Amino acid sequence: MKNIFWKKAVFVITFSFLMINIPNSFANKNYDKPSMNIVHKNNSVSRLYELYHQLNLAELGLSENAFNYATEGYDVLNEIGKISNQKVLTIIDFSLPSSKKRLFIIDLLAGKLLFNTYVAHGQNSGQKIAKDFSNDISSLQSSLGFYETAKTYIGKHGYSLHLYGLETGINDKAYVRSIVIHGASYVSEKFINQNGYLGRSWGCPAIPEILSKSIIDAIKEGSCLFIYANDKKYLSQSSIIHA
Repeated sequence: MKNIFWKKAVFVITFSFLMINIPNSFANKNYDKPSMNIVHKNNSVSRLYELYHQLNLAELGLSENAFNYATEGYDVLNEIGKISNQKVLTIIDFSLPSSKKRLFIIDLLAGKLLFNTYVAHGQNSGQKIAKDFSNDISSLQSSLGFYETAKTYIGKHGYSLHLYGLETGINDKAYVRSIVIHGASYVSEKFINQNGYLGRSWGCPAIPEILSKSIIDAIKEGSCLFIYANDKKYLSQSSIIHA
C-alpha cells in the first residue's frame, strides 16, 4: 500500500510540474478540447516512432532527431489537450538545404505520408541552409519550434493559413509577425535549377503554389506543426521538448 501511495504522489507532483512549465503563450489560450483522446491512445510515442521506418522517412531525408522531437512534442501537447486536429502532424526539417524536399505531412490515423515537398525559410535565416532564427518582428527570419495551425484567409499571397507559435520567447510572436503558410512562385524546382536553392520569404514557411490549397486544407484548424533545426539554443530552451 505504501508503494502505491508513493507512486501516486510522484505522478501528481510530476504532472503538476509539467503543467506549470508549459509556456504561457498557450497554457492560457482558449482551445477547443478534443471530445475523445482516441488518437493519443492509438498513437503512443512507440507507435509514432514505428512510422519513421514504415514510411521510409530516413530515405526521404527527414532527420531522425527532427522526427523524434516532433512526435514527442506532439505527444506532450496531445496529452494535455492542446491539439484539436489530431489527424495530422507536419514536420519541417531545416537541417536540410532548401533544395531538398524538407516538408513532411503525416496522416497519423492512416499511417500515411500525405505530402513531401519544398518549403522556404526566411530571407535573413540563410541562403541555401537556414542557420539563424528569430522571434523578433521585422527580423525576416524563420522561427523554430511547435505551432498550432489556425484559420485560413485570403491575403496578398492568395489562400493562406495563420499559425500560432506555442513556445514563449521562441515563436510566440508568429501571429503578430504574420508568419503564415502560403504558396509562392519562388518555391519550385524551376527556381532551384536556376539558382541552386529556393527563394526566401520574410519568415513564412512558404510552399509550392500548385500544392498550397491541398496542403493548407489538410492541416488547417488545430493541427500540430514542428519546425526543426539542429540549433543548440532552441534545443536547450524549448519547454515542450524538455517537458
